[in-house]
Amino acid sequence: MTTITQTDATWQEDATVIGLVSLAHASSHFAHLLLPLMFPKFIETFGFSYSELGLLMSVFFVVSGVGQASAGFLVDRLGARPVMYFALAALVSACLAASFAQSYGGLMVAAALFGVGNASFHPVDFTILNQRVSSARLGYAFSAHGLTGNLGWAVAPLFMVGISSLYDWRTAYMAAACVFFSILILLVWKSGAILTLAVNRQENDPNAAHSLAFLKIPVVWWCFVFFFLSTMTFAIVQTFSVSILQAMYQVSFEAATLTLTAYMLCAAAGMFLGGFVASRFPLHSDRVVATCMTVAALLMALCGSGWFNGSSAMVILASTGLAIGVGGPSRDMMIKKATPKGATGRVYGMVYSGLDVGFATSPLVFGVFMDRGWYGLTFVGGAGVMLLSVMVALGVGKRSRV
Repeated sequence: MTTITQTDATWQEDATVIGLVSLAHASSHFAHLLLPLMFPKFIETFGFSYSELGLLMSVFFVVSGVGQASAGFLVDRLGARPVMYFALAALVSACLAASFAQSYGGLMVAAALFGVGNASFHPVDFTILNQRVSSARLGYAFSAHGLTGNLGWAVAPLFMVGISSLYDWRTAYMAAACVFFSILILLVWKSGAILTLAVNRQENDPNAAHSLAFLKIPVVWWCFVFFFLSTMTFAIVQTFSVSILQAMYQVSFEAATLTLTAYMLCAAAGMFLGGFVASRFPLHSDRVVATCMTVAALLMALCGSGWFNGSSAMVILASTGLAIGVGGPSRDMMIKKATPKGATGRVYGMVYSGLDVGFATSPLVFGVFMDRGWYGLTFVGGAGVMLLSVMVALGVGKRSRV
């Protein structure tokens, strides 16, 4: 694939690219929470069940997963920039649809639009970073990319709950639409910084492997399964943690939402620390991931045990985010080592679609738990799934070293 990487680019040029891509990535993570944060409000307004609300998130991530698996091909064919513009426009439309929704069908349309908008960010982001950022600064670029994603998650509860408390949930979605539109305008203004070259298939070696040949590589599917399992657990925190904390520990909606923000901030701090860990143990990234996720699973199980008071449970849940965050850079290193050369966009699109499949599946499974009042078991079940992902991470590492 032809690239336009500038190995002699200035620090300012690289910082501009990293900043723009990281902002876009933060916006996609911000969008992940815009529906689940308002679940209590939807229950008050429409009387929906947790299973119905979980289905909204499943639609979101089914659409996103299908889109993400194919987005890498679009990015290779069209370049990253137009795909990013389309994604942000879809997020604006999703927020407007949610704001004006009068029924379950209206929210379903919003969920589908959110999925369309979310689909392309990982293939787009990594394509821009790999083509535009100097090789010497690429590690910092990946770190900033992951860190800002967590910050996007952290800001969403403060933004949505704050505005919905001052006004109402419909106004909060209108304000979110303005945020996405502002980011879109900024990226159009700075369009030169995020320009990438599309793949010209005529330039490829005629004897080169088919564009789908990477699907025959077993470790790619191990990576997919890892993302699927690990994301099922995170989806519990993202979708149901506010409701679980309210039901199990009788904390207020505001306090439970702030705990979710604390989880995201701790994950961001862990991501920063994890960058040093990944640099210190580059050959053992799978073991770092396994260790961090084992600790996180134990903490989540404790949170679901009911042994603690509300304040302690909130601290434990936030600490879970720290453990997962520390393993984040090593996870990215693990995936990078498993990715064959020349297939970055396609592999990232396929592997990260496992994230969407996990997000889509988890609300359906654990929404049933929630409807039956199995609040603690929801956290404990998530911990069990996370332990399965630990075994898969070790399997990825073993096959990457072969």
